[in-house]
Amino acid sequence: MPVTLQDIATHLGVSVATVSRALAGYSGVAPATRQRVLQAAREMGYHPNVTARRLQKQSTDVIGFIIPTFGPRFSDPYFSELMAGIGNAAAEQDYDVLVSTCSPDTPAEMQTYERFVQGRRVDGMLVVRTREQDARIAYLLEQRFPFVAFGRSRVEGDFCYLDVDGAAGIREATYHLIALGHRRIAIILPPENLTFAHYRRLGFEEAMAEAGLPIEQTLVEHGDLTERSGHEIGRAFLTRDDPPSAIIACNDLMALGVISAAQGLGLTVGRDGSAEPSPRSVAVTGFDDVSLAAHSHPPLTTVRQPIYEIGQRISHMLVRLIEGETLEERHVILTPQLIVRESCGATAR
Repeated sequence: MPVTLQDIATHLGVSVATVSRALAGYSGVAPATRQRVLQAAREMGYHPNVTARRLQKQSTDVIGFIIPTFGPRFSDPYFSELMAGIGNAAAEQDYDVLVSTCSPDTPAEMQTYERFVQGRRVDGMLVVRTREQDARIAYLLEQRFPFVAFGRSRVEGDFCYLDVDGAAGIREATYHLIALGHRRIAIILPPENLTFAHYRRLGFEEAMAEAGLPIEQTLVEHGDLTERSGHEIGRAFLTRDDPPSAIIACNDLMALGVISAAQGLGLTVGRDGSAEPSPRSVAVTGFDDVSLAAHSHPPLTTVRQPIYEIGQRISHMLVRLIEGETLEERHVILTPQLIVRESCGATAR
């Protein structure tokens, strides 16, 4: 039989009301009594009646997360790490996570948001891969529904977000390749409608301009953040009559696709033993530092953003909003870190 509040009250010789207030964290209960109640609840294996508690609070204790991904399979390690951070942090706060997947920028995606919000299936939403003009954010603002975004947007209105300084990250990766002697550098950007595409392009342009190097527009392409698109675009770059000596991919999956394309063409990724960039080799960098990056062949030079920790932080931020707390920082920008490995031709550090 499950342990009840009455069982704990009888065991401690206090009222059921005292036990209830102590477990709920209400004021008016002496600290020593609260400790006795909490300890007894742990020792007796008490678990609260979640349904009753939610009915009393008129809430679900659930946060929503709709993953914008194409196709029937969910295989992006970026989202796997992010989801782990979100889920673990939510569990620590006694919240569950309701997860769905939808192709981005489709009627089905907005219908899913409306179903979550209008049906009160969740108390708040997490929004990721934000867009320049993001209909999801505009909708949540209009509904005055609690949400936190991982990423910025140009949608009118103030909202809570956490983002990574993609301009700084790509700028540092570009500086590094220039320092290694590369002058013809290609870049594979994210889809144009994603906000972080703008910032990562900006970082590339700033670094090239500072070095006095021209940007050849035919060496600037947009991929769809998949390994397949990285392979296709990378192969197109490398089979040109005047191929680049280095390729920056704006996420790790596209970078891994570039490495596969280069090796399929018989090129060395990194250094081929020569002191300077060679026609027989190509340098490749990525962005994210997913778990696959350190174990690719060769290991991938990339810009690290702490994906798991980001998941934790946005989850904590959202729960605080749901519970009516004030966030000291509503707009958080994290600085990423360049991780040098062998794919760029430098010695790992």
